Amino acid sequence: MLNTQSVGIIGTGKYVPERVLTNAELEQMVETNDEWIVTRTGIRERRLAAPDQATSDLALQASKEALRSAGLTAEDIDLIIVATITPDMFFPSTACLLQDKLGAKKAAAFDLSAACSGFIYSLATASSMIATGMYKHALVVGAECLSRITDYTDRNTCILFGDGAGAVVLGPVEEGRGFKSFELGADGSGGELLCISGGGSRLPATAASIDEKKHFIHMAGNDVFKFAVRIMGSAAEEALRKAGLEKSDIDLLVPHQANIRIINSAINRLDLPEDKCMINLDKYGNMSAASIPVALAEAVEQGRVNKGDTIVLVGFGGGLTWGASVLNW
Repeated sequence: MLNTQSVGIIGTGKYVPERVLTNAELEQMVETNDEWIVTRTGIRERRLAAPDQATSDLALQASKEALRSAGLTAEDIDLIIVATITPDMFFPSTACLLQDKLGAKKAAAFDLSAACSGFIYSLATASSMIATGMYKHALVVGAECLSRITDYTDRNTCILFGDGAGAVVLGPVEEGRGFKSFELGADGSGGELLCISGGGSRLPATAASIDEKKHFIHMAGNDVFKFAVRIMGSAAEEALRKAGLEKSDIDLLVPHQANIRIINSAINRLDLPEDKCMINLDKYGNMSAASIPVALAEAVEQGRVNKGDTIVLVGFGGGLTWGASVLNW
């Protein structure tokens, strides 16, 4: 018997563009090399959206797969949340554009902006709305076209980012299963460490702002790295504490795919063997809000997620923000 207070993931899907950008190609664009990139980041290649693809197009493909996985149609969806920092446009929201493309006529729709933590923030939002009975089924998508905001003359950032989309369907599940806890946090004092300063109301687009590359990702790499190493492990530990579980209870860790050294530090802090961590960073790079849902969808595809497993999702991002969740699959 279903208990509407228990909410879980009942379908997963992903989409990555066909175009592959390898480290060898980046060697031709900026002063870098494959060994340097792999050693410091773990990334070997990443995907780039086609010129005619926007974030909503990537989200659409991932969403269709998630709906098929859940055995539902777009008409069954009450709520759509798209986590993104690369919306098709300022407004309408990418979620509204996706709602139309899917034909999800009954769904409320909005975007959520928490950078790479956006997917976890969106899960927390949607699951609480279902748990209270406000909605029954929600589509939560993390989708990004980061190639559109990446400066391919900046060797510090252009090696990191890729495009893609991951989606999940949330709904009521058996009592005792589903989401057990969420840990969300923010530290706005570190906002300038990872940001795009141009294009908003503070610094509207001008010829000067474009010339000064204010519309591309700026990152203080060392500062963000230190923050990430500290917060990934602690956020996961706090989510476990809230769920009444121990590190030894984790069956699979699905971390934000930003940097292999950051992931390894989280694995070490949580005392996990590497085979209990889902890593696909080498293929896709950092896809911001899309990283975790794409990794989760691939883990499901690979048979690494089984009923009753304890899954920990954890990420960090610009804001600065962080988020973690524990769920029983």
